[in-house]
Amino acid sequence: MYQSIILKSGRERSLINRHPWLFSGAVKQLPKAENGDIVAVRDNHDQLLGYGFYSPQSQIVCRLFEFTSQSMDFNQSAYWHHKIIQAYQLRKAKVIRLGTNAYRLLHAEGDFFPGVIADVYKDVAVLQLLIKGTEKVLPHIISGLQQLGIQYIYLKNKHSPGFREEVVLPNGFITTEETRSQVIAEENGMKFIIDFEKGQKTGFFIDQRDNRSLLQQYTTGKTVLNAFSYTGGFSVYALAGNASLVHSVDISKEATQFCNENIALNFGASAAHESFAADCFDYIRHTSHTYDVMVLDPPAFAKNAKAVPNASRGYKDLNLTAFKKIQPGGIIFTFSCSQNIDKDLFRKIIFSAAADAQRNVRILHQLTQPVDHPVNIFHPEGEYLKGLVLYVE
Repeated sequence: MYQSIILKSGRERSLINRHPWLFSGAVKQLPKAENGDIVAVRDNHDQLLGYGFYSPQSQIVCRLFEFTSQSMDFNQSAYWHHKIIQAYQLRKAKVIRLGTNAYRLLHAEGDFFPGVIADVYKDVAVLQLLIKGTEKVLPHIISGLQQLGIQYIYLKNKHSPGFREEVVLPNGFITTEETRSQVIAEENGMKFIIDFEKGQKTGFFIDQRDNRSLLQQYTTGKTVLNAFSYTGGFSVYALAGNASLVHSVDISKEATQFCNENIALNFGASAAHESFAADCFDYIRHTSHTYDVMVLDPPAFAKNAKAVPNASRGYKDLNLTAFKKIQPGGIIFTFSCSQNIDKDLFRKIIFSAAADAQRNVRILHQLTQPVDHPVNIFHPEGEYLKGLVLYVE
């Protein structure tokens, strides 16, 4: 029923171990199929290993969503609905609660549904289709979300000349007549304005929820710097922890305006907070302010493997400067969301920065992404967020 990719002899081991990415170098024979088509994957002896989305222009030539030796038909909605329901049950049990209606519902390979991201903000699901194959099963995704009672679905895809997947659907609401581009969602009782049209990613960094809650425990009576603050997630939690003063710094003036709005939404206009639109590296290096707690949550420095050396230098420079500036007995929350910087490399970078700063540093917590960003155990590349909470003498 489906065209087949045939593997070279001996190249099936990763698929037998359920790794969802099939690289082009393992392929003996490509199928007569179009980008995004569902294809069967077979070993060199014609044994069926599974099914996935075909991406002929990508180094990852197929992303598998089903490992099986049995013939299957994926034209019915029930198969895709089951994936969505399984993902929702995890969030319902572990994340969704009174005071929290912002969460990631579908996390691509982490939910055995490669190429799909779905973040829910109150009554809106913001959907990203990362590969052509997910565009072709979009009607099943929509009906699956609607089965959960989600009425408003906003499509936000990546459109750029260097993006090869050819997902051509325009951004916007795809289920009902809607004109809004923002919603106020809740996270642990805190309120945030989510701009899913203009904001980064789907509008908010849901993956830092647990780490923001941890920060709240460290800020009572403290002066806090939130660097790369975006719309102020960590800043809101720092104030909720009764910080004496919070400074939010981001290079985007628009982001700092949203940050100020989120602070006012939660604490009013008189909150002990100030935003600065500035380069965070320059700000930390030259500021005359002293801080008891610093949050370093930069964007991904390494978009690909080639960028790792430069990214490593960037992370070291940032953390070295923070080590030199933090007050004695201070706390640094430092993060990397670069998938190509694994947690061991990140820890080595921070070690090197601490050694150059010549200050005693202790690790208090090792941080990662929350349960609504699960890591498929067969796909360790999905563990992209790593962080350390450091005590600096």
